[in-house]
Amino acid sequence: MTKTKILSIATLGALLFGSVGCSEQVNYLKARAALNKGVQAFASANYEGATEHFSTAAELDPTLSDARVYLAYSHMMQYIPGVESPENDAIAQKALDGFKAVLEDDPGNSTSLQSIASLYFQMKKFDEAKEWHEKVIAAQPDNKESFYTIGVINWTRSYEPRLQLRADLGMEQADPGPIKDAKQRQELGVELLPVIDEGLQNLEKALEIDPDYTDAMAYTNLLLRERADFADSKEEYEEFLAKADDWVQRTLDTKKRLTEESTFNQFAAEE
Repeated sequence: MTKTKILSIATLGALLFGSVGCSEQVNYLKARAALNKGVQAFASANYEGATEHFSTAAELDPTLSDARVYLAYSHMMQYIPGVESPENDAIAQKALDGFKAVLEDDPGNSTSLQSIASLYFQMKKFDEAKEWHEKVIAAQPDNKESFYTIGVINWTRSYEPRLQLRADLGMEQADPGPIKDAKQRQELGVELLPVIDEGLQNLEKALEIDPDYTDAMAYTNLLLRERADFADSKEEYEEFLAKADDWVQRTLDTKKRLTEESTFNQFAAEE
């Protein structure tokens, strides 16, 4: 092979590699342009448009994790809680699949962890929601919202079975407790008391993180009223109700104080 031919082949190789690099650079720039368009559409609540842009960005650059997260989140924002239809379920599944795919490459992605837990809760899939909120807590021990949501889930699990037993026994919702049939009260208590106690423990942790967390205070009150109905005596029932009433007052006092502080800070900022 002549020197001229060797140089020609080398030159061709350089050009080929250069064109590949140029193509990658073009895709890189196109992906980020699509990402920016998606962010703009998302900010305007145009979630369908955002989905298209984020999908394009992810296809052009599969390593662009932000595009993949935003794509899943755009699907999530199109899900309508409480609407039962194959189309709505399919949207939720796209979001879940997207977030889980992100976690395969980035197990600690906080947005994906929290979004999956939140979406399962919106779908009223409480077992899955609790499982994922526990994963959030494992990754973020100071996540008060996950502790709080587990408390809400446990209240939901207790509330309806307890009311159903009351109805079966001819007790109205407003009738004082505890549940009047001791045997049936104890049988249901075996199932629900651990649920109630776990819920209270999670709400307590949420309040340790944020002592002014009024939502957690409100559900502490509700779970204590659940617990009261399984008391073994009228006196114990009244003790739990007194604790619940105390949390009601704490909630009201805290909301009042926070409102006053917010108003004061607003006035101070304007001066």
